[in-house]
Amino acid sequence: MSVQLVEITRHNLAELLKLDAGDGGKQVAPNVRSMAQAAVYAEAWPRGIAVDGVLVGFLMLYDPSLTPAPEEPKFALWRLMIDKGQQGRGYGAAAVQALITHVRTRPGAETLYLSYVQDSANAAAAERFYRSLGFTPTGEIDDGELVMSLRL
Repeated sequence: MSVQLVEITRHNLAELLKLDAGDGGKQVAPNVRSMAQAAVYAEAWPRGIAVDGVLVGFLMLYDPSLTPAPEEPKFALWRLMIDKGQQGRGYGAAAVQALITHVRTRPGAETLYLSYVQDSANAAAAERFYRSLGFTPTGEIDDGELVMSLRL
């Protein structure tokens, strides 16, 4: 399995927008919303998750080093989604590992944060997934979401 984080371009945007996490937007925002946010946030680093050249998911990093005046100083996994037909194959874990490797190269990156919806049927699974990648709960709640972090 070869999982890569690929730039979103005019050539793969339509493919990206067809991907659906299958949760009705309750756990993760639709990709069209994420791409709209990426267009107006200089701190956004959106990437498709590709396996053998085919998009299977999407992630977006909040990278404060991309702008001289970031809204927030913390690096954060802003979005992660795997298409409903591709879930359970290890693509999400491989993509987060690739993201961690990338963030370690960014200036000023010491910790990577993320948050997930606490009041969902998938909250326990989300916590187990992120713990398996080395993230630990911070005890913080941000906009109703539980925050986890990983020292880099």
